[in-house]
Amino acid sequence: MMSDFSFQLYSARNFPPLSATLAMLKAEGYVSVEGYGGLFPADDGAAVPALKQALDAAGLIMPTAHIGLDLLERDPDRVLAIADHLGLEAVYCPHLDAAERPADADGWAAFARRLTAAGAPLWAAGIGFGWHNHDFEFRPLPDGQIPLAVLLDTAPALSWEADIAWIVRGGADPFVWIDRYGDRITAVHVKDIAPAGRNAAEDGWADVGDGVVDWRALAEALKALPIRHFVMEHDNPSDATRFARRSLAAARRLQAA
Repeated sequence: MMSDFSFQLYSARNFPPLSATLAMLKAEGYVSVEGYGGLFPADDGAAVPALKQALDAAGLIMPTAHIGLDLLERDPDRVLAIADHLGLEAVYCPHLDAAERPADADGWAAFARRLTAAGAPLWAAGIGFGWHNHDFEFRPLPDGQIPLAVLLDTAPALSWEADIAWIVRGGADPFVWIDRYGDRITAVHVKDIAPAGRNAAEDGWADVGDGVVDWRALAEALKALPIRHFVMEHDNPSDATRFARRSLAAARRLQAA
């Protein structure tokens, strides 16, 4: 695993102000962060310059960001402006609301083509573009096909930000998916799942190294892949500083092993 780890700022959304979060992350030893959609409000033209100023003040960079499909399709010029202002290397589309999720393989293939069209302006500008998974992409369709396989097979230009813990929560084996699509993985979300019955107040997630995900074996499986960014994430930590500190320490132990 790489030596410089990133932090998904969604993990600290409940602990404002952002400036304090960025200062904390720098003090804990992070060098980069990953943005999420709430940092790029469509009705606030000053938000992105202010974000860049805050990053610079903290001495952090933002090489990757999650940007929703609505903005990607509705205003690609704004997405390109965000990427240019922040120096993004890659953008990942992070989610699909339940009501919009296709019900069959043909629908997922159509969605893959839709993502390919949405990514075209970014690729043309030299910026990576891919999909970030949750659990629903691993639930078999009526014909037995798996949505993520349909998505990646139909859209060969699309990269994949693999959220390992969501793969596990989706009932799939991450090692099988790493073996099959490892050459498509350009970023990984490093997160953990609490043992059964623990951390209910944190939606069953855990600090990295404090859960049941076999990160030691995963680090070995991932080290030969073209991954540029390892991003710490916890969807609902009760303490963002605790999560940031403990997870980075665990990742560094894995790297040193």
